[in-house]
Amino acid sequence: MLKILQQQYDLIRSARQNLFAFLEELPPHILNQEAPVFGRGTIIRTYAHVVDSYTFWLGSFAFHKINEHRDTPVHEVERADVKFIRERFTEVDEIVERFLNEYSDRWSEPVEQDESWQGYPKAPTPLLLLTHVETHEFHHKGQIVSMARSLGFPPPADDRLGGIFT
Repeated sequence: MLKILQQQYDLIRSARQNLFAFLEELPPHILNQEAPVFGRGTIIRTYAHVVDSYTFWLGSFAFHKINEHRDTPVHEVERADVKFIRERFTEVDEIVERFLNEYSDRWSEPVEQDESWQGYPKAPTPLLLLTHVETHEFHHKGQIVSMARSLGFPPPADDRLGGIFT
């Protein structure tokens, strides 16, 4: 199963790189321009949120370090560009690799937190955590391309199955 999950993540990384290439073609100010009908408001804020989700669930939560997690500081997000987000996803890739190797034979065992964790879910499996962050990324990918379109920059029409066929 580990090999399949690694291959799946490689496909996700490929789709992500295609979106980065598109975003790098946009005027820099568009990346931080408000698109208020979307949850995070800007393309860069949305991508920073995706990074923070991976680092929280697969880095901090999965390794029982929830008290050490810090979201990307607002002042960094507000001046960020695609290069910054690419660099943050390099960190995400390392976290995913560590996570996959750690849980390589324990996909169904609950990841339990101590009693200080009052959040939801109480004891998700590693497979659920991985599924959550990956589907979460694609949810926000849809928002990002919709934001770009609403700001006058339609994405290329090659987004079949997440853009992995380009």
